[in-house]
Amino acid sequence: MADFKGKNVMITGATRGIGRALAQAFASAGANLAICATRENALQEAAAELAAFGGKVYTQVVNVSNAQDCESFVANAVKELGSLDVLVNNAGITKDNLTVRMSEQDWDDVIAVNLKGTFLMSKAALKVMFKKRSGSIVNISSVVGEMGNPGQVNYVASKAGIIGLTKTLAKEFGSRNVRVNAVAPGFVQTEMTDELPEDVKAKALEAVPLKRFATTQDIAKAVLFLASDDASYITGHILAVNGGLYI
Repeated sequence: MADFKGKNVMITGATRGIGRALAQAFASAGANLAICATRENALQEAAAELAAFGGKVYTQVVNVSNAQDCESFVANAVKELGSLDVLVNNAGITKDNLTVRMSEQDWDDVIAVNLKGTFLMSKAALKVMFKKRSGSIVNISSVVGEMGNPGQVNYVASKAGIIGLTKTLAKEFGSRNVRVNAVAPGFVQTEMTDELPEDVKAKALEAVPLKRFATTQDIAKAVLFLASDDASYITGHILAVNGGLYI
């Protein structure tokens, strides 16, 4: 595993699922953390667990679709930790429905958190990374952003947008030694997928050559690689971690 000792890592949506696994993986690799979510009690629970790894942990309740929240989170994290080396844009929501039944509000909400939130957090973090002429941003996209998925037009659009955003930021900030990449997970075993009916899960697995859902640790390992110096000549890349679902 990559060494992040002394590095300062910011993760959005870090209290459950992939975000929690990311925080644990970075903490175990020696990083100091700045984590955010929308619920204070969940943040405090996560912080208590992460502190056991020995690094600093800064927490803040943040609505990533709000520019002031994002800017204050970055400013406060830099003040507490001293700098910012890595940003992982993980925060995301779903509000699924068929297109003709989807409300405008459900469209707006998902785009605001998933896509606008990634833009706003990146913008705030890039101001710091731009000046120090180093940094790494890893965005969490999805296999559905590459292949589409019925009943998720808002979510798919947000995740496809993240792919375009990632490539554009990589071109804009490469000359300042800031790398921007994304991970596109397939089916991941989380609290959400655990609630799916068994027949739905079985049908989903039929399409996956590796015949299993990803673990959150599978995704975390990919993110740590892209964030690390091991990937020092990789930018603008979308790393598929989908078990062969979309070949």
